[in-house]
Amino acid sequence: MDEFDLIRRYFTRRVRTDGVVVGVGDDGAIFESTPGMQQVQVIDTLVEGVHFPSNLHAADVGYRVVAVNLSDIAAMGARPRWMTLALTLSDKDEQWVEDFARGLFAAADDHGVELVGGDTTRGDVVVATVHVTGEVEAGRALLRSGARAGDVVYITGTPGDAAAGLSLIEDGRHDDHLVPRFLRPVPRLAEGRVLAGVASACIDVSDGLVADLTKLCEASGVGADLDVDAVPLSDAIVERFGRDRAVDFALTGGDDYELCFTAPAGANDHLAWATAIGVITTGNAVTCRRGDEIVDVDDAGYRHFA
Repeated sequence: MDEFDLIRRYFTRRVRTDGVVVGVGDDGAIFESTPGMQQVQVIDTLVEGVHFPSNLHAADVGYRVVAVNLSDIAAMGARPRWMTLALTLSDKDEQWVEDFARGLFAAADDHGVELVGGDTTRGDVVVATVHVTGEVEAGRALLRSGARAGDVVYITGTPGDAAAGLSLIEDGRHDDHLVPRFLRPVPRLAEGRVLAGVASACIDVSDGLVADLTKLCEASGVGADLDVDAVPLSDAIVERFGRDRAVDFALTGGDDYELCFTAPAGANDHLAWATAIGVITTGNAVTCRRGDEIVDVDDAGYRHFA
C-alpha cells in the first residue's frame, strides 16, 4: 500500500465537529476560528525506543501521542479543536497501522479533537508527531510566568504512577493501575479550563514534578518550597514499590501529564480536587523539604540532549 492509500484507508473519516471547512485530503486544512477566542498551538513527538518501548501496542502509541499534546492544551486552560499527524513508519504492517489509527481516534473522540491533515513517510523507526490547535478566551490563557511569592503550589492526581508503570513494562510485568497510567494518560482538560482565571501559573508534568516545577519557577522568577510528605501517592504505587521508591517516582518520574499549578492562598476553596504541596518563595530555586529537613532531589528530569 502506498502513502495515499494508507491515508485514505486509516486516517480519513467524516468530519464530526464544527469549524472545519476542509480537512484530510487536500493540500491544507481550512477551519474557522471562534470569535473572541485566541489560538493555542502545541506539538509533541514520540520516537520508538526513546519515548515508548518498541513492543508497545500500536493502539497505545496512537492514544499517547494525542494525549500528551492535549496535556499541553490543558496546561494553558484551552479547549482542543483540531490536530494534524506526521507519521514515520519503519517495518510495521497494515495491522499495526490500523491499530495505531484506532488508538489515535479513540483519544481524539474522548476529548473532542478532529484530525484535519498530516503526512506519512518511511524511516528507520516509528516517529509520531501530533500538532494540536486549541482555543482559549482572549486574555485567559494559563502561562508558566505568573507565579508570585506566597502563592500555593498544587498538583492534580497522583504523580509517579506513570513512571512506575513504565518500569513495570520494562520488566515485563503488569498491573491494573500503574501500567495503564503510562499507556493511556488522561489530559486534565476540564481542570485546565477551571483554572483559567484562577491559577497564577501552570505547567503539565511530563519530565518530572521537581523538574517541571523548576521550569515554572524560572519562568516566573521565583522559587518554591515543596513539602515532600504532602505529595499525593496512589495506594497502588506504595503497595508495589514501597513509600520511599514511590516518593522518588513522584518527584522525578515523568509521563504523568498531571497539572502543577500555583494560585493565591485565597483560592483554596475552589481547588478541592487538587493537592497543595508547597508554596512559592522569593528565592530562585525549588527546595524539597520534609519538615525542617532539606531533601536532596535530582531536579534534572528527562532531557533529550543531556
